[in-house]
Amino acid sequence: MGCHIRKTLSWFLLLGVMVFLVLLGIGRFTAPPALALIVQQEESANQMLYQSRQTLKDRNELSWQAIAFKRIRPNGEVSLNLRLVGFPGAVEVEHPHPLTLRTSLEQTFTATDVTQEISPDSLLASNVGQYDLQPILPQLSEVIPLQLSLPTTSGSTVVLDISPDVIQEWQAVAAYT
Repeated sequence: MGCHIRKTLSWFLLLGVMVFLVLLGIGRFTAPPALALIVQQEESANQMLYQSRQTLKDRNELSWQAIAFKRIRPNGEVSLNLRLVGFPGAVEVEHPHPLTLRTSLEQTFTATDVTQEISPDSLLASNVGQYDLQPILPQLSEVIPLQLSLPTTSGSTVVLDISPDVIQEWQAVAAYT
């Protein structure tokens, strides 16, 4: 009888150790929470740039670079823009057309196309669009997902899903002084 109890307890002990090791292993392989990486750089005397970069996939699984940035010029002028960069040759952004931002609650906002501000004197890469976020960002909730709709020269629309984490990071960029 004592041998049977000892054997049962040994099995429970072994099972407990295995469960503990599995749980320990699961914790080891889960991804840590993403931390906002906001880069700050001095572009010139008294001109600061704060930016956040995200890689996003559109509905066709094409990668896009989304760069939210705030520029503070020496005269105190502040701009807050979102630059979207697609893979060259894969898409041509229609200019000057606004970017449409739609929340999951069906709120719709439009951001003015300011792509010409990148380089007004030369032809710009057709895979780049830049939009004014300053009037819109304060109206966005940091907990509600967002969809960006970007018109293309082919008549199609690129749709990018934006998570609340990305919106929070953009709002952090806007808060820098």
